[in-house]
Amino acid sequence: MFPSLAHLASLTDDVGTIQHAFGTLPNRATGYCTDDLARSAIVALQHQALESSNREAERIAHVALSFLLHAQLPDGRFHNFMSYGREWLDEVGTEDSCGRAIWALGYASTHALHADWRERSAVAFERALPTIEGFTFLRPLAYAALGLAAAGLRGAPSAAVLARLRAAFAANAEGEWQWYEPSMTYDNARLPQAELLLADLLGDTHARDEALLALAFYRAQNLDGELFSPVGNRGWLPRGSERARFDQQPLEAAAAVDAFMAADRAGLRGARGDAERALQWFYGQNVLGIPLVDERGGCSDGVDADGINANRGAESTLAYLMAAQTWELS
Repeated sequence: MFPSLAHLASLTDDVGTIQHAFGTLPNRATGYCTDDLARSAIVALQHQALESSNREAERIAHVALSFLLHAQLPDGRFHNFMSYGREWLDEVGTEDSCGRAIWALGYASTHALHADWRERSAVAFERALPTIEGFTFLRPLAYAALGLAAAGLRGAPSAAVLARLRAAFAANAEGEWQWYEPSMTYDNARLPQAELLLADLLGDTHARDEALLALAFYRAQNLDGELFSPVGNRGWLPRGSERARFDQQPLEAAAAVDAFMAADRAGLRGARGDAERALQWFYGQNVLGIPLVDERGGCSDGVDADGINANRGAESTLAYLMAAQTWELS
């Protein structure tokens, strides 16, 4: 059964998706951000692939893509934060928000149901491509890589991003630590997912093997017995230290579902079961044994040491919807 878009729809007005919530009520004072609208676009377009006649998916995709086009600056980068009063609050957004916008536009350029949406998304995507070279962190590179892979772009930008991911792995992977950085922080599974998708796109078998090695290392660090238990944000996982068990974030489970499903498509044995384990984290198979999601498709903001965060903001809800829809589309 497809997950409901009801809560996401309640967070999404005619401008964008409101960032945070008081429980299930939108917290309008927090305004909007490109980070969330990029994910809203992907989720809504995914849902249309499952249920093309869904009017809420159509509306959310329409709002999200319009927001992203408005957010793009003349140099190809993007604003991130907008107030509830429709005023931009920054001169340029974070690298993460720019990377996520590239991801969404690359996805929309090939997956949007309407030809004019695909065309406008492709134009914005092409204008943003030169900005990737200026990214200094790995997460935005990984997000951009997902857009490059979704768009099927086999040229120089994809090769350059793959080279940078491989260089990061070579600089940090040693002995038992087979990872791209000296610590695991947030949205970790996006790194091997990005390398795996670009390796497949470019036919690079060495990069493919490296990505699967990193994903196996990721798997080992994010289990508690048979439960998916992602690295928490109260200390992360520095090399040579114990991982933080809390607070566990929904975006990590969503990234794990996507990454393991990519590995399953690449033929990695057992990857589909790992994806299902990460998905079940949302439904209560976590260290607290408490479900995070409701029948309206809302998702709590995390698994904390003292319980489940009752607020159901955009990032968490979008993470759940993306994970559940990736599973349904597989």
